[in-house]
Amino acid sequence: CFAGWSVSVANNPTLALMACLLATQIPVFFGKVSITPTWLALQALALGWMTLNQHPVLDAHAIAAGLEILLVRAWLVPHLLRRSLRGTRADDIDVMPSYLLAWGAAVTLVILAFQLGGGLRSDVRAMTLGVMAVTVTLAFLVLATNREPVAQLVALLFMENALALFESLMPQAWPLPVHLAVSGVYVGTVAV
Repeated sequence: CFAGWSVSVANNPTLALMACLLATQIPVFFGKVSITPTWLALQALALGWMTLNQHPVLDAHAIAAGLEILLVRAWLVPHLLRRSLRGTRADDIDVMPSYLLAWGAAVTLVILAFQLGGGLRSDVRAMTLGVMAVTVTLAFLVLATNREPVAQLVALLFMENALALFESLMPQAWPLPVHLAVSGVYVGTVAV
């Protein structure tokens, strides 16, 4: 019974989407900038989970995409960000300023993004669009409400993860040079 349950959990794209959504929303509402590398790694693991769900038979593209997600998004970028935040006052900086107007705008944007994506239906593609829309709108809200460059960097990295989520909606996967360019932009964002 437990083995059947664990297989159904592992092959459930809805759970992967919910994990990605939680890893996006929790740091925006309740997180400090110093803990965001962990949340970025959790987002990447959820993206990897979704990649494995999309490609039941692992082909060369699925392996390359999975390695890119694990090595670049789940390990390298969070590691570089954690190193660059060491010795700064990142423990004092909220990802999104905690005042009622910003939180009200964020909740409204989450609801509107899911309405846009039709994420309340059980269709996985619609829910993926909803999660992607929430990630992008929350990233724009952080860019608009937080003047700290480090928090804005985190918002840009959230947008990059939304771009990777967008690829899962494409009927054809992006070619390898496009993957390499997107990975380069992701690493370059932290390097700057």
